[in-house]
Formats: sequence, C-alpha cells, structure tokens
Amino acid sequence: MRIQIFSASVAVIAALASLAIAPSEDAIAATSSRSNPLASPSTLPLGAPPFDKIRDSDYQPALEEGMKQQLKEIQAIANDPAAPTFENTIVAMEKSGRMLDRVGQAFFAVVQANTNDLLDKVQAAEAPKLAAHQDAIYLNSKLFARVKAIYDQRANLHLDPEALQLIDVYYKLFVHSGANLSDADKARLRQINQRDATLEAAFQQKLLAATKAGALVVADKAQLAGLTDAEIATAAHDAAQRGLKGKYLIPLQNTTQQPSLFSLSDRATREKLFENSWMRTEKAGPGDTRATISELAKLRAEKAKLLGYPNYAAYVLYDQMAQTPDAVLKFMDQLVPATGAEAKSEAATIQALIDKAGRHFALKPWDWEFYSEKVRKAQYDINQEDLKPYFELNNVLTNGLFYAANQLYGLTFKERHDIPVYQPDVRVFDVIDKDGSQLGMIYFDYFKRDNKTGGAWMGNFVQQSKLLGTKPVVYNVANFTKPAAGEPALLTFDDVTTMFHEFGHALHGLFADQTYETLSGTNVARDFVEFPSQFNEHWALYPDVLKHYAVDYKTGKPMPQSLVDKIKKAATFNQGYELGELLAAAELDMQWHTLPAGTSIKDVDTFESQALHKAHVDFTDVPPRYRSSYFLHIWANGYAAGYYAYLWTEMLDDDAFDWFKTHGGMTRANGQRFRDMILSRGHSQDYGPMFRAFYGRDPDIGPMLEHRGLEKPAQ
Repeated sequence: MRIQIFSASVAVIAALASLAIAPSEDAIAATSSRSNPLASPSTLPLGAPPFDKIRDSDYQPALEEGMKQQLKEIQAIANDPAAPTFENTIVAMEKSGRMLDRVGQAFFAVVQANTNDLLDKVQAAEAPKLAAHQDAIYLNSKLFARVKAIYDQRANLHLDPEALQLIDVYYKLFVHSGANLSDADKARLRQINQRDATLEAAFQQKLLAATKAGALVVADKAQLAGLTDAEIATAAHDAAQRGLKGKYLIPLQNTTQQPSLFSLSDRATREKLFENSWMRTEKAGPGDTRATISELAKLRAEKAKLLGYPNYAAYVLYDQMAQTPDAVLKFMDQLVPATGAEAKSEAATIQALIDKAGRHFALKPWDWEFYSEKVRKAQYDINQEDLKPYFELNNVLTNGLFYAANQLYGLTFKERHDIPVYQPDVRVFDVIDKDGSQLGMIYFDYFKRDNKTGGAWMGNFVQQSKLLGTKPVVYNVANFTKPAAGEPALLTFDDVTTMFHEFGHALHGLFADQTYETLSGTNVARDFVEFPSQFNEHWALYPDVLKHYAVDYKTGKPMPQSLVDKIKKAATFNQGYELGELLAAAELDMQWHTLPAGTSIKDVDTFESQALHKAHVDFTDVPPRYRSSYFLHIWANGYAAGYYAYLWTEMLDDDAFDWFKTHGGMTRANGQRFRDMILSRGHSQDYGPMFRAFYGRDPDIGPMLEHRGLEKPAQ
C-alpha cells in the first residue's frame, strides 16, 4: 500500500500559504493578549504545541497575527539600506515567520486529523489569505532584487555548501513564484493563487463530507456475512454513534477499494459498498467535487502559461528529480506492458475460480478483492484473517517499528503522558539517539474518525534547524479501524506496511541535520520524499524484524514459520492489480496537469475515461486507486503532477534495499551509512548526486520489477 504524506510546513507555508490582507483589529487584539496560547512560543519540551490550552477559536486570530508579523519582518529585510548579504537577507528570511510557522503547523495538523465545523470555516477563510501572504513575499520586487544580487555573486561568497544550496533554492523559488513577471501578470498570478487556495480548501471539505455520507449502512446483519464478530460489533457501534441504532455502518476510506471488500461474502453488499465509494463525490449537491476540480485544472494551466511553462506538470517538475513530464511519462510507460499482462492473467485466474464455484457472473471490480483473497488462499493457503492475530497494533509499533529503528540506527523510544494531545487516542514518545541524547519527539494517531481526512501521512509540529535551535517534533497519522471497547486492534499486513511506511517518513524528519529549516528533513522533492518511507517498508518482512513483532496477541507465540513462508511467497501476488491501480491514478494526475492553458473540461467523467485509455491504463476491472473526483493528493495535498512519485521512489527504495542485501543486510553500519547519506541530508544537495553517492550508480528499474514479481531476477 502506498500512502500519502502530508507535511504541514510544506502544505501550509508553501502550498496554501500567503497574505497581504490586513487582519481585523479584533483579531489582532485577541492574539496579542495572553489568552491566546499560540501568541508565544510553547514552553513544552521541544516546543510541542500546548493542545490543552489551545481553543479552536484561537487559530484564526493567531494565523492572521502570524502573517502580519512576518510581513513586517519581510518589509524590514526588503527595505534594509545596507547592501544585501547572505546574513541580512537569506538568513533573515529563514528567521522570519516564526509565529506563522508555529501556528500553521498545529492548525493544519488538526484540521486534517480532527476537524469540526469551526475549523473548516477557518481553513476556508484563511486559505486565500495565506496564498496572498505567500505572494506578498515572493512577488516583492525589492526583496527579489536583494536575493538576485546575492545569487549573482554567490561564487565569491566563500560559504559552505549548505548555504550555497540555500541561496540557489531561494532564488529559483522566487523566479518560480513569479518574481520576474510584469506588474499586470503579478496581479493576475495573485488572483489565481488565492482562487486555487480557496478551491483546494473547498475540495477537501466537500470530500470529507462526501466520504462520511458515503458510508455503507445496512439494517440486516446477514448482509455483513464474512466479517468477524469484532468487525460487526464495530459496525454496530459506528452506526449507533451516528444515531442509527439497530443498524450497521461501514465507513469509507479514501481509496476506491475498501478493506471490507476482502471479506464480505454477499455480492450485493460488496457492489453497494463499491458504488458508494466510486460515486461518493459524484452525486449532485454540496459533496460533488467535479466543478471544483475542473476549475482547479484550468487555473493551474493558466498559471503555468503565465510563468512560461507549457503546462502545470512542467511547472511543478522544475525542481524534482525527474525534472520533466516527458521523463515521468517515459518512466511509467516502461511499467504498463508488464502490468497490463499480469492484471489480465490475474483476472483470468479469478474468473476461473468464480466459474468453478458454479457462479454465473462476470468478474467486476467489487468482486476482485473478495475472490483474489480466495485465490491467494488457494495458491498460498493464506488469508488476511489468519494473519491478524499476529499483528496487534501496539506490538507492531513497539516490537516492529521501534525494534527495526534500534537495530539499524540505535534509536530507543520512551512513551510519555505529560504532553497534551489534540485527541485522546494520540500517543507521544521521546526519541532517544544512540548516544543517549534526545533526537526528537513523535506522535501517533492511528484510528479512523469521521472528522479525519482519509489515508495516512506524516508531518511536523516543529522542524529541525540548527539556526533556530529546534529539534524535530513529528507525527504519524493513519485510518485503521478502532476496535470495540476491550478488543485488541488487529491489523492486516497492508496496515502493518502502512505503519512502516509512515514511520520511514518520520525517520527522515527525525534525522534532519540541517542549519536551515528550508532544507531540513522532509522538505525535499515529492519524487524523493517517498524514498525513505517506501524503503522502510522492506523491514516489515525482514526475518529478524518479523519474528520480533509477529506474535499471537493471545498466546504470545511467534508466527509459525510455515505462515511466514506463505506471506513471503504471496508477496508478489496480485501485483498486476496493485500496480495497475497506482499507474492508473498516476496517469490521471499527469493527464489533468499536462492540459494546455485555455482548456475547459466540461465533463470530468468523460475526460477521465479518455485519459485512462490514452495512457493504456484502462485495465479491465482494475479501477484507479483514486478517481479524479476524490483524488485528495492532487487537488488539495500538494501532489499535483506528483503522484508518480510513489512509483519513481519505489524504484529508488528497491535499489537501496538491493544494496543492503548485497552488503550484509540489517547492520548498524549499513543503517548508519543510509542515515548519513540519505536520511540526514534533507535538501542540502541535489537528489541525483545524493542517490548516486549511496547506490553507486543511476537508478535502475530492474530491482523494482523483480520485487513486484513482474520480472525474474538476473541469474
């Protein structure tokens, strides 16, 4: 499973962020008073947010005051009568916006994971203001003149490599943000950015509402045949929570396919659950997102043209490892033939099983998960329910994730209960480095809620910076089903993989070792940021790690070797389907964002069908992982023209794991090398040289195809 990352810093200050709109006098007064805990730096360890003191009503005035303060700081830098220097311009910008950063990190974390009507209203109101704020900085002519002067003389400044990299990043960011445009074009760009931010916030809120409304509700328990007693109890509890006493409710997750489709034996129920998912945002009304995404696509294409790019994908990819849309499309084209052939073969196998059972229907998308699980059981004598007793959440966390991090990097973790959290299920741990010093802090928020965005992600409450004297405070969020009271939280192996994935992002943030926050930790390109997370997934099945956490939650007995062998044999099962749904989503993203300026999409569904056909990824009975209309990554989470990054970085992570396998596997020396050369580097150097220094050569697609079972290993 490939899950999204949501970095509050990137999404708040770089994707949504902005303002030249003055806050109200009342807002300023409220924030200036001591009653607003966001007005001053947190006094908690490592600057963790004081969620026990923060009220929902505190965020909006604090955001506006934060913008006001940063604009004042930026104006002082731009109007400095002294000649521009690295210290009085670049470093001064790094130090600016401390309040806005502090408030934004907390606000956008909470609005993603634990929102309510008030927070939604604040997000909708502040998104365009934050966009204008961003423009007020990067379209400031005086400020850009100072940055350009430093950039032009950088060869003579005798600065260290990280400082030179920071100059380069800032200069390109200004240019990319429109600093070289005419005044008239800057004015239009500001309008586009504010409208884009408004639409992104609207999309997110519509999707959350539509996903909640799309939950499957049934009155007859028999319709849930195939689910465990614990899952049925949870469905009854969830229905009761919504006032649907005596009924059963299965909430939707953000993807097209739903976890319960593996188990539900009633075909009509499966079809209804699939249709609820597939059509969640395509029912005329307040939850329909199609008009929103059509306008977003049109605005983004116009923005790209304004800035001198043929399309929005070309605009986005300027600082990515892939660099161009053509490189991305050629990369994905290499995967299509083998994926399509494998998916066709898998479909034939499933259809044969259906026919053999005496059923008389053609395979449909809502049948795939249920019958592929039967094929898995027939071919490998394994199913998800056999595995769940060995994957109790707390044990996976402490004896899986934490153990692997200790073996590779020497880390230890200590839970603490004195740090306030935004929701009672959230847990907090100190992260202790190999020398006994505190490396950082991490929060875990794993259970699904109606007011939580779908998917899984990582972010920062506090980013690491030697300049600012800050250590990282990070969080992992997921949407696992919360068990009924008194029951254990048992996971599928996909859930386990998700935990390892997001923890890989957390390690990337925790190991940050930069002077400047802009270059720190996960502040890297989208097609590099998923590399550490996907690499960390490999340790979930690594023998020394698996045997440490895969134990029966009742007896404490380890998973039998026979079951372990079955998991490994089944690792490449259904890869045509799994890669096919990812490829389809990635191609949809690129098709939306390679539209030329002036294109108006009147029928989103028709465009989607034509886009999938054009890219040869309209695989029979393999729907895209996300339809256009509920593709949160690309319409609100900063992955526009970037969803391919999961596949691109899978190539990188499989290459890296292949290196580990040929150099002794899980050793402290290998872990330290990966930490030193990848995990701790942030964006302190360009990605190609960074990867080549570790791997010894350019990325190779071979290990990825082998790992997926689509190509046999070289003999």
